[in-house]
Amino acid sequence: MNKILAKSGLATLVGAAGFTLSILASQALAQHRAYDQLDVLDEPGKVPTAEEEQLPPQYQRQLVFFRTTEAPGTVIVDSNQRYLYLVQPDNRAIRYGIGVGRDGFRWSGVLKISRKQEWPDWRPPPEMIQRQPYLPRFMAGGPGNPMGARAMYLGATVYRIHGTNQPQTIGSAVSSGCFRLVNDDVSDLYNRVNVGTKVVVRQPASL
Repeated sequence: MNKILAKSGLATLVGAAGFTLSILASQALAQHRAYDQLDVLDEPGKVPTAEEEQLPPQYQRQLVFFRTTEAPGTVIVDSNQRYLYLVQPDNRAIRYGIGVGRDGFRWSGVLKISRKQEWPDWRPPPEMIQRQPYLPRFMAGGPGNPMGARAMYLGATVYRIHGTNQPQTIGSAVSSGCFRLVNDDVSDLYNRVNVGTKVVVRQPASL
């Protein structure tokens, strides 16, 4: 009888431990998802270190197989997967890891690059100032600028493909609708595209 009770008690402890681990795993996943959608506050003046700019392997710039009907030279943004593709010949594309708009700020459509700028100045739009009134109204371009090293403006909208001084946000949904890359990657893309380049933004519908 004692052996049965002992086994029963051990089974209960094992079950409880498994349940606790399950809760902890669920909490960790929830925290990861919460960060993925977190409204990361801009940090004007923060200059990232080289170590911070080293992205996880899945978000590092690389040539990948990519089948599309779009012509080489087209930029395709996959907001769901957090990748930007620059279409190349022969079913290939250069893939960059990006940060995208958070919930309520994601969009889809087809635009063209209307302007390019090296080390752009930053002028937060009125909507952003309203949400974060402590932000500066103007910040000159430079390493600590949230716009990063390069910017490519999309049509006549407020949206841009630009660099960032927060490399830890690549792969996350944190912006107000712009697409951010680490400075090395945005500089590489900047050198490969021209004003007039077609940009296709894909945002899969929610189920």
